[in-house]
Amino acid sequence: MNVEGRKLLHMWKNAALALLSAILLFLSFPDFGYWFVAWFALVPLFFAIEREKESVVRSFILGWVWGFVFFTGTCWWLTFAPITYAGFPPIVAYLLLLCVTAIVGVFPGIFAAILAVLLRRFGSIAILAAPFIWVFSEFLRYWLTGNNWNAIGYSQAFVSIFTFWPAVGGALSVSWIVVLLNATWILFYCRSPFRPKLGSVGLPVAATAAVLVVGAFIGAFSKWLMLNTHESSLSPRGKNQVIAIQPNVPMSGLTYEKWKQLRTKHVELAEAALNQQATDHRPPTTVIFPESPMNFAFEEDAEFRNFVHAFAAKNNVNVLFNSAEPDPANDKYFNSAVLVGTDGKEIAQYDKIYLLPFGESVPGPLQAIVPAFVGSFSYGKEYDLLPIGDAKAGVMICFESHFGELSREYVRNGADVLIEMTNDGYLGPTPVLKQHLANAVFRAVETNRPVLRVTNVGITAYINEHGSVIDPAQSYTEDSRVWSIAKSDGGQTFYVKYGDWFAWLCSIVTLVSLALSFKPKRALNTPNDIRNASSDP
Repeated sequence: MNVEGRKLLHMWKNAALALLSAILLFLSFPDFGYWFVAWFALVPLFFAIEREKESVVRSFILGWVWGFVFFTGTCWWLTFAPITYAGFPPIVAYLLLLCVTAIVGVFPGIFAAILAVLLRRFGSIAILAAPFIWVFSEFLRYWLTGNNWNAIGYSQAFVSIFTFWPAVGGALSVSWIVVLLNATWILFYCRSPFRPKLGSVGLPVAATAAVLVVGAFIGAFSKWLMLNTHESSLSPRGKNQVIAIQPNVPMSGLTYEKWKQLRTKHVELAEAALNQQATDHRPPTTVIFPESPMNFAFEEDAEFRNFVHAFAAKNNVNVLFNSAEPDPANDKYFNSAVLVGTDGKEIAQYDKIYLLPFGESVPGPLQAIVPAFVGSFSYGKEYDLLPIGDAKAGVMICFESHFGELSREYVRNGADVLIEMTNDGYLGPTPVLKQHLANAVFRAVETNRPVLRVTNVGITAYINEHGSVIDPAQSYTEDSRVWSIAKSDGGQTFYVKYGDWFAWLCSIVTLVSLALSFKPKRALNTPNDIRNASSDP
């Protein structure tokens, strides 16, 4: 085989390693949920990059292949709504998905290219920079696309040993830890004095043990920090009550009669929960209807206003629901959360700030040629808090639970609890249900505030301030939940105070390391220099 043939075969072997790495990592995400696989899933990718480190372009391609496969494997559910509700031919829907994942794959490609440069310049020790570069690439993806879905740290959302770290450095601090665990394998392989003795069988066992030891230490340390420095910000529960309704409204086929029946079902579920309590000792209660295809319009629909007033007055409750509220200035509507009191009048309103791209709003230059799937809404601008008894709540509507800066801003403004109103029904019974839940888990831990997740089809659940998912409702069923909340003491986590400081730190470390890699190497002038260079692994 000629030289070019050997290079091509070498590249294909490394591409296979990148493919294996991507497959391993999406096994750690829902619905598979084998979270521990993430601790070593990147090892094949790291080996492939090390073998291709002499070529930045080939290393970038390896990272791009990894990203393309990973994001396609974990986000295939994006095709469900276009196929099921918009009538797209499956081949068109999947081609569009591949276009999106091909673009997002650029960011792991950037990671691989930078890591290759550092490995070539500094040797195997540069693998310790991998966690910093990875966080930089995820942070860059967020800033350029407005989306960081399935950042690697989210694979650990349901693992209790990581429940402290997001309160300090946000979700990306967990990404850093996971990548560090992966890098431990590579560093052990390259630097271990036992490598010649362990052989091809003993080395993976020893590397596994090393990763587990590091993971156990991180877990134990995080638990110690949580127990000794992270007190709950909540006073005893029970002062205010919330009834969460999961109505399981279908995504299509809603005639007006069916619409009215489903609206009545909301009330029946709420009253069934209310009737199980003693009315003379019932605390202030707020009933929450989730985001759904019901398309309530409080201000413009007088009949609906009367319906809500009758229900609220009869049961002496406030009602929080999703509503399309007019924006006369732009001749559009806001996607809003409206809180109504027992007198039928509006108490407070929050207008959704983070609209779903191409679902609820299309970027300006494309508005004339690309329609929004759900509607073209106006962007909200105010971080309005809603009163829930004597507590204050910040509302996240659907996709907004993905944005740590939103929940952070709510808590900075005095929120005692976070409420997520969402409808994932358009995406079907797919992994998105638990992937979306994972976002809410991180928002709870980052802010040290409980998240009350009220959904149309699931997963409705109470998430406490330590990230534990409590009392989840079964998906695609009619159900309700009764939860109590209380006013917080106003305490703020490090993340709430300082935001994405850790991601910025990782970005700085990455850029400084990259700049240093272009600094010329010192010339080898002495015998000792030459001997030391030749002994470097």
